[in-house]
Amino acid sequence: MNALDDATIEALVQGRHGDPFAILGRHAGGLRCLAPGAEAVEVITSGGAAPIRLERRHPAGFFQGPIPAEERYRLRILWPDGVEETEDPYAFGPQLGAIDLHLFSEGRHFELARVLGAQCVSVDGVAGVRFAVWAPNASRVSVVGDFNRWDGRRHPMRRRVEAGLWEIFIPRVGPGTLYKYELLDAQGRLLPLKADPLALQTELPPGTASRVAHPLPHAWEDAVWMQSRPARQDVRAPIAIYEVHTGSWWHDAEGRPLSWDALADRLLPYVVDLGFTHVELLPIGEHPFGGSWGYQPLGLFAPTARHGDPQGFARFVDRAHQAGIGVILDWVPAHFPTDAYGLYRFDGTALYEHGDPREGLHQDWNTAIYNFGRHEVRGFLMASAIHWLETFHVDALRVDAVASMLYRDYSRGEGQWIPNRYGGRENLEAVDFLREVNAVVAERCPGALMIAEESTAWPGVSRPVAEGGLGFSFKWNMGWMHDSLDYMKHDPVHRRWHHDSMTFGLVYAWSERFILPLSHDEVVHGKASLLGRMPGDAWRRFANLRAYLAFMWAHPGKKLLFMGGEFAQPGEWNHDSGLPWDLLDDPRHRGVQRLVADLNALYRTQPALHRQDASPEGFRWVVGDDRAQSVFAWLRLAEAEAPVLMITNLTPEPRYGYRLGVPQAGWWREVLNTDAEVYGGSGIGNAGRVHAETEPAHGHPTSLPLVLPPLATIMLMPEA
Repeated sequence: MNALDDATIEALVQGRHGDPFAILGRHAGGLRCLAPGAEAVEVITSGGAAPIRLERRHPAGFFQGPIPAEERYRLRILWPDGVEETEDPYAFGPQLGAIDLHLFSEGRHFELARVLGAQCVSVDGVAGVRFAVWAPNASRVSVVGDFNRWDGRRHPMRRRVEAGLWEIFIPRVGPGTLYKYELLDAQGRLLPLKADPLALQTELPPGTASRVAHPLPHAWEDAVWMQSRPARQDVRAPIAIYEVHTGSWWHDAEGRPLSWDALADRLLPYVVDLGFTHVELLPIGEHPFGGSWGYQPLGLFAPTARHGDPQGFARFVDRAHQAGIGVILDWVPAHFPTDAYGLYRFDGTALYEHGDPREGLHQDWNTAIYNFGRHEVRGFLMASAIHWLETFHVDALRVDAVASMLYRDYSRGEGQWIPNRYGGRENLEAVDFLREVNAVVAERCPGALMIAEESTAWPGVSRPVAEGGLGFSFKWNMGWMHDSLDYMKHDPVHRRWHHDSMTFGLVYAWSERFILPLSHDEVVHGKASLLGRMPGDAWRRFANLRAYLAFMWAHPGKKLLFMGGEFAQPGEWNHDSGLPWDLLDDPRHRGVQRLVADLNALYRTQPALHRQDASPEGFRWVVGDDRAQSVFAWLRLAEAEAPVLMITNLTPEPRYGYRLGVPQAGWWREVLNTDAEVYGGSGIGNAGRVHAETEPAHGHPTSLPLVLPPLATIMLMPEA
């Protein structure tokens, strides 16, 4: 075999050779092997001859020697603490095909989760793991892990120059193995060990290694749900979402978060009992800092190990579907933390992020911003979205911080941002990315939803891409949330001066497909809990909250409520502890919980409350200008279905003989009264029903003389 010069051997044993497959393995009738620290290396051939001991060419552990041509072989490596037999990783050819490389470079490989990262495969009848990672500016990349004593000299990878990828197949490595990548930058400097951007599983934080995942063999039993999902998630369907932080919804007896199976046992029946249609999970992609609640993730393909393995999450989703509950995940494609082991300066350069801090550093969160103008980065993010939706049957992604993606000057002062190519503030690359990912999801995942957390007046967020919109299915109505909560904090005596805060949302209610969110962001950082925002003594606070929740459920738009709000948690949410479930021993808290269940039941069963959420034909004001008495009244309508009349009195004074015009004569039944004693109220109401009198009012031929309970919302429907 051809002799190697000393400089080449020295580069190999120092882990600085950029093309190990050109040197190691079988070449010209001989074999070269790098086994740093080994006492000896023997070759066992398929012909059955005695093992061949290779010659040590370098004291650090470089071996070579002649072996029979064409025969298959394996290595027997004699380590100081044992003997290892394995096939030679450098005996295998390139693993990634030309189509994979081409699609990756174009940013159009939507199944990267099955190609890059650590894939359990069999090559030429040999089981092992194929590793592949994108690091175009690295001069050498190695896989390190339990299997090679975390020694970067042992398994340097093959460079696929045409795509900037590095790959290697390592025989006899299996699921559960911990690993990272060791990289040298373009100048040969050693970088911090990097976790796998495409890892499908991780070790439990605070550990930061990636873990080779078992192939997901889950046998799904949710066919009925998946077939009915497009109808269940249509804009005309009832959608009521229970938002959950899985790490703090419930803790076990030792104070630890529940496993996926334990969450399924406890959470799903609870959601069913309360009548919610969906559960939304704060980001579950692996994240280093629990205090970020998952909103600073580094594992965009791996469910956090805090609750178990990926199979456990698949079981959770499957069981949710079998219980008739949809699963929404918060997804964070806007930014990522700068932890040294993560994506930041992955190959020594600004690879996933922008290099210029005016584009690449998020000032509010001290995080890095993805470079949406780079094909490979867009493809990485789109593949993440597809992975959750297809692999785990997730029903919707709620896209976090969309406003920060749309504007180059988001939260930046003068001189702190770079205009787009036209001199404007819009982030055109991010806009293109959002439109593309929404279009791809719509094509590949029928019935799945994409939901925008977007707080500005950007037009057409939920308009189809083909019509010039961003293509989201729904948008969070942040304006309604801020205005209505601001109104509710005022003492009733002052509310007349803020009346428009409660009516303004109806001016633009149909400009987008809206979800009304009372989310986790509204019960932290000194904002107080929902109950804590309500003014007055304890009775008035509970009454205000009950009236407000019913006002929300009757308002056009789908519903979202963060955990704890359903039973009036008095303090702010604390992500380090479980919810205060003992509060349900108090009838006042239990009453709010029962109200939420009844609101959901009414919302689901009455088409007028949901079918025309996104259409002005589904809403008609009756009284919107009674600021002196802080009364609001409207009709919700749905084609030929029975209407629902909603009236809210947001003062502590009951109002008797309050006349409201209605569209039809006869008896109207009081189907909900938040002042009912069963909810903790005073029991003032209309004795269950009231008769419409032939006295015109508010443009209607008949009217109802109503009793309006104090700080309460009532709903009425005509009797059949």
